[in-house]
Amino acid sequence: MTFTIGDKIVYPMHGAGIIEEIERKKILGETREYYILRVPCGDMKIMIPVNSSDDIGVRGIVSQKELDEVFDFLSSGSSEMSGNWNRRYRENMEKLKSGDIREVAEVVRNLTRTDRVKRLSTGEKKMLSNAKQILISEMILIGDYPRETAERMIDELI
Repeated sequence: MTFTIGDKIVYPMHGAGIIEEIERKKILGETREYYILRVPCGDMKIMIPVNSSDDIGVRGIVSQKELDEVFDFLSSGSSEMSGNWNRRYRENMEKLKSGDIREVAEVVRNLTRTDRVKRLSTGEKKMLSNAKQILISEMILIGDYPRETAERMIDELI
């Protein structure tokens, strides 16, 4: 899928942002086009190679209707997670890499609830923080929510 300047897109593992420009850059002797993505959380800029954006799972942001469904999902029951820390971590990492907002929301919901019952490991705390940032960045671009409001909404829904 081809995007243009001003499009709101999601880059898996980093979150949603707005394409500020499309640049041609020569890196390691090869000239390529890159989307220059500004992510609202942390005001970070990311360069994404245009020709491999489909392969890495870049997608447009979801609609408000789909976001409302994610809100319902966040307040629904937790899904079964492996008791084995390594397996659970790998499964959650795959969900984050998918770039699917529902899978990201599932990681946020399940890890938040687990953390409320028993403390998460350092690795899972970092994963939860990253997953929340990904979800919040898309909420900000879809519903024009202030960051604090988006974060509070997630916590209240879970």
